[in-house]
Amino acid sequence: MSAKKTDSLSRRDLIQVASIAATAAGAVAATSVKAQPALGQPPAPASERILGNASPVGGIFWTVETAAGKVQGIANGRVKEFKGIPYGASTGGKNRYMAPKKPTPWAGVRNCIGYGPISPQTPASLDSDYSMMIAWDRHVGPGGMGEDCLNLNVWTPSVNDNAKRPVLVSFHGGGWATGSGNGPMYDGAQMARLGDVVVVTVNHRLAANGYLNLAGVGAPAEFANAGNCGVMDMVASLRWVRDNIGRFGGDPGRVMIFGQSGGGSKTSTLLAVPSAKGLFHRAAVQSGSTLRQGTSEETAAEAEKLLKALGIAKGNAAAIQKVSWQQLLDAQVKSNANFRPTIGDKTLPHHPFDPGAPEESADVPVIISTTLHDAALRLTNFDLNEAGCAALFSQRFGAKGPAILAAYRQANSRQSYYLTQAEAFTDATRGNSQIQALRKAALGKAATYMYVWDWETPAFDGKFGAVHGHDVEASFHLSRNPIGGAGMKPGRQMSDRLAATWVAFATSGDPNNSLIPHWPAYERSKRSTMVFNNDMKVVDDYRGDMVRMIADAVPTTPDPRKA
Repeated sequence: MSAKKTDSLSRRDLIQVASIAATAAGAVAATSVKAQPALGQPPAPASERILGNASPVGGIFWTVETAAGKVQGIANGRVKEFKGIPYGASTGGKNRYMAPKKPTPWAGVRNCIGYGPISPQTPASLDSDYSMMIAWDRHVGPGGMGEDCLNLNVWTPSVNDNAKRPVLVSFHGGGWATGSGNGPMYDGAQMARLGDVVVVTVNHRLAANGYLNLAGVGAPAEFANAGNCGVMDMVASLRWVRDNIGRFGGDPGRVMIFGQSGGGSKTSTLLAVPSAKGLFHRAAVQSGSTLRQGTSEETAAEAEKLLKALGIAKGNAAAIQKVSWQQLLDAQVKSNANFRPTIGDKTLPHHPFDPGAPEESADVPVIISTTLHDAALRLTNFDLNEAGCAALFSQRFGAKGPAILAAYRQANSRQSYYLTQAEAFTDATRGNSQIQALRKAALGKAATYMYVWDWETPAFDGKFGAVHGHDVEASFHLSRNPIGGAGMKPGRQMSDRLAATWVAFATSGDPNNSLIPHWPAYERSKRSTMVFNNDMKVVDDYRGDMVRMIADAVPTTPDPRKA
């Protein structure tokens, strides 16, 4: 099927894409089922079809047996939605800073129709156009927040059918401090409906709740896991998927993990976690390539800041279990500490991708990506002019700043100076993704693929360009929100392409499908990169000249030549 002839993919189209990829890899293809109203029943009246579902096949409520008890979800058309399923016990009280425990089994049927609580965090800034564009203020929903936050959400076309569909597990963005799997950009219903896959989003401990290196400040031995308990949560969620997803129609032997920004950093990290080995079989890192995590010395220094803000002496670190989570969050803000995982323990023995790619996931194929204007998320000088841009380039790139600016304007003189700045500042960090890809490819045991999202969002008058996070919704086959084009045809087409790529990759470990040109693996000799835009194309050594020019000007920037 030609991408030029499609307006928006049907479910049959996406399943066909998955089937083609699976056959090529010798995998079991997903079965195509023609969409129809209520198994051949007459279509519902137009008002009912628009404002509510015509009687879903099999009824409204669906029950699935999990290892901890029965859960009840709700049908939304063909898709069954289960939200707020516990995969771990509450992390409050004596469980705070401990390894995650399994949820306490329950009797009867647990209502899992609405989202569960998320990890304590600060709300998004109402002053930020970027935050408003990506709806970051809508992560805290009806479930609220608190320490009983180890829960996940599942969207599936069918349950209890042993269908063995590919499973896509998303770890949300927001660095290691904010966000949730409940956010509108992570809604898995459309991907499950059109791709015939199972989608899972995960909530876990964040920031001071998940990555406080108490062992580094002399806490008792029982706090040995405190610096990485959030990572342990994610591993626990993958164990839940392994043990339970079959009853939700998924294949525990075909699990793809993915995430953007902080979610990409989490995915990068999980690739190096020994206890996660075998729990997933493909991975995608979107604008979150992470080569190194914190050393014990670095993260202990951040823990000291938090203890000081709480008024707790280092020798009395165990007292931190007695403060409320509200006090803990307040101290986190006051301390201005930066929390992230700590290397050197059994959970994370070494840096994720430094000095090389992790052997723990050597056999896992990986997609790695960036966007053209990733850096725009933190830039607010939208009225930047030529003189101001020249001053910024000189400040950032030193004596070579004028020449670098001239090169960027020569390459694209029609874009705003704001976007020229964002493009260059992105290239100054883009080397991280290229280094990660080169190191992964060097293992020679599983393919690596690279893409760049080059399609610019029309939201907020297009001022943000192809900004950080722009490809998140497309990876869930969403396009209705402003950042994805508000349901207009160009956005739907881009969403079709990335969603088909996700389905193909989750199915077989190969992202190639009929909606994109042939996508070769990323290797040192060519560094082939798929460019997602209105005109799809593969470019060898994508933006290599710009990345190397900046690395020569500022030697501390990531340089793929040193991979």
